[in-house]
Amino acid sequence: MSYAVETETERAVSAASQAERASREAETATMGITGMTCAACVMRVEKALRRVPGVVEASVNLASERAAVTFEPGEATRADIEAAVRDAGYDVLVVEEGARRADAEREAREHERRALRRRLIVATVLTIPVMILHMGPMMIPSLHHWLMGIVPMQTTHVILFALAGAVQFWPGLPFYRTGWAAARHGSPDMNTLVMIGTSAAFGYSVVSTFAPGLLPEGSAHVYYEASATVITLILVGKYMEAVARGRTSEAIKKLMGLQARTARVIRNDEAVELPVEQVVPGDIVQVRPGEKVPVDGVVTSGSSFVDESMITGEPMPAEKVEGSEVVGGTINRTGSFRFRATRVGDESLLAQIIRMVEDAQGSKPAIQALADKVVSVFVPIVLGIAAITFGVWLAWGPEPAMAYALINAVAVLIIACPCAMGLATPTSIMVGSGKAAEHGILFRRGDALQSLQEVDVVALDKTGTLTLGKPTLTDLVVRDGFDEDEVLRLVASVEAHSEHPIAQAIVDAARDRGLVISDADGFEAIPGYGVAALVGERTVEVGADRYMTRLGLDLGELETEADRLAEEGRTPLFVAIDGTLAGVLAVADPIKFTTPAAIEALHALGLRVAMITGDNRRTADAIARRLGIDEVLAEVLPDGKASAVEGLQRAGHRVAFVGDGINDAPALARADVGMAIGTGTDIAIESADVVLMSGDLNGIASAIALSKATIRNIRQNLFWAFFYNVILIPVAAGALYPALGIRMSPVFAAAAMGLSSVFVLSNALRLRRFVPRSHVNHPLPAARRGQASRT
Repeated sequence: MSYAVETETERAVSAASQAERASREAETATMGITGMTCAACVMRVEKALRRVPGVVEASVNLASERAAVTFEPGEATRADIEAAVRDAGYDVLVVEEGARRADAEREAREHERRALRRRLIVATVLTIPVMILHMGPMMIPSLHHWLMGIVPMQTTHVILFALAGAVQFWPGLPFYRTGWAAARHGSPDMNTLVMIGTSAAFGYSVVSTFAPGLLPEGSAHVYYEASATVITLILVGKYMEAVARGRTSEAIKKLMGLQARTARVIRNDEAVELPVEQVVPGDIVQVRPGEKVPVDGVVTSGSSFVDESMITGEPMPAEKVEGSEVVGGTINRTGSFRFRATRVGDESLLAQIIRMVEDAQGSKPAIQALADKVVSVFVPIVLGIAAITFGVWLAWGPEPAMAYALINAVAVLIIACPCAMGLATPTSIMVGSGKAAEHGILFRRGDALQSLQEVDVVALDKTGTLTLGKPTLTDLVVRDGFDEDEVLRLVASVEAHSEHPIAQAIVDAARDRGLVISDADGFEAIPGYGVAALVGERTVEVGADRYMTRLGLDLGELETEADRLAEEGRTPLFVAIDGTLAGVLAVADPIKFTTPAAIEALHALGLRVAMITGDNRRTADAIARRLGIDEVLAEVLPDGKASAVEGLQRAGHRVAFVGDGINDAPALARADVGMAIGTGTDIAIESADVVLMSGDLNGIASAIALSKATIRNIRQNLFWAFFYNVILIPVAAGALYPALGIRMSPVFAAAAMGLSSVFVLSNALRLRRFVPRSHVNHPLPAARRGQASRT
């Protein structure tokens, strides 16, 4: 390895160690937040958390109802953080680690859903008679006369007061609790809007009922049905949101459901059933057919085929023999085996995947910046619009002006609840990143979902990414009079003395054919030419064309064959036996069978594909022609990949770099989006933004397509949320009344507000139907002339 490569690698390792030191100095606490209803709630909780001394960063996600807080342990404690949340008017659910976390969160969500359902049932039962008593007589005159004959109007108003009051201060009490806390802290939210709007309608009705003399003559009207119905309809919307939100986190539930609960551990030569939490590294674990692998480890005895599809996305079970690695959560299909536990609990691969998905779901892409900025001033602006609406209607509205002013102001407050804005981004991120995880694509950062869809060039490392990363004998052509197996046996006997990867490929090929490799005497390596040795009584010489010329041999028709092999990106070697040219063989790093289809898929998405390789120009161009690669950066030294990516960026491209090795880490970090092959090194994975758990390059196109679908979904959500408010707030304020005589009742405002949130959630859930590109076996495409360009 060159000094430059060691330097780049050391930098990557140094960066990782610095990040590890920083993470030790600052802790990250994750906790569930209950009671949030809109984007303003999120911003208020974040502000409250950031005000805590010692808190470095805080991020709150409305869809997952979770907060991630980074703090310095010496200056802040978890108790301080939780107290800040409660002081802001919300409750805290401490998120435990491991499988119990899923149970705790599921129980908390279910408890909240049940409580919301009870409030909704009570509100509905009380609101129905309010609507019958108030709206029925207006719609059916005979009912009005009948009621007036048996129940005086004042008595009816008192009954309405009792029923509506019960709705206002029982099911509607949480709006007061949270809304008042928000107003007290100077950051009013959706609950504040509901609290003010319904209280105004209810309070006006109370004055009209018990002290009508305080109001202008002719304006003593009651609006109990408005306050009760608005609260009931908002609760309907909240309940539907709660049900839909439960569905958005299904990916995490599925991943956590993969975790085994028990393990069969060998203790004192006996298999003992233990909770998986009690397994420690070094334990020998037994797995029978049909059972889940409980933790990560290495097979010590036995063999089987294990279904790893939920981890890697690969549909075919993987063979496991002694020495094979197994992953906790995967399913053993056929045989029985024992393995030594290596990583358990939070160190297991499945736990790390869950953590990656949670981090991606909790982070905020740049597209949310606009929504956050708008929401930060949205509620105060709405309060201002409501006040102006009230003043305009009171001054210039028809009689009873007070009643019209109140109703229109309440309609503005109700319809402007920013629930849809708060849900627009996080729900799509949750569903999109969760869907990706189901197919072996891990977004380590949520903002990578946005960055990836902006990419226009995908740069691929060749060795280990486009190819298998292991040289293989691909061709062997012998002249008449020579036996193919005998020629290969003799060449392998010579090459067994060489440590070159090409030599190893030849030896492996001979062993795969069951040929016996003999001892060789007088081995000689001639730099730049080839090798020679005596095998038994036969002289064997292997090397490049110049070696054969040096030996005075005429290449003849084999030279044409060698040129063809070289044009196809393979390395040809000639073989001479006892001074006679015997044949030509070729060694190449084989293209992964999924690579051609993956490149076709990237082209179908309108992307340019570049290959970065240390191969010579001729070999690189040959591979590019075979695969239809658009741009070739050849003869790049291992430490020059980051510079190659930088060159593409300077040309105005947004670059995604795909690699798998340690020396790919700088390029992965330098690219706009780094994508690591999950079968590669840990350093490459840590440097990447996206991890493809299997080596199938179809995952690149799937990840980009999913990124585009997710961001398109977010834009649809944000458009609906903003469009809804821009259009309907003026309508609620009465803008259509002068020309068309149309006013919006607070009841319809509440229904529209609830529907907007449900629309956003339903639109986000459409991403669950996303189908990634099938991982099928495709033949190599025909050569694309003219698509490879030199740089």
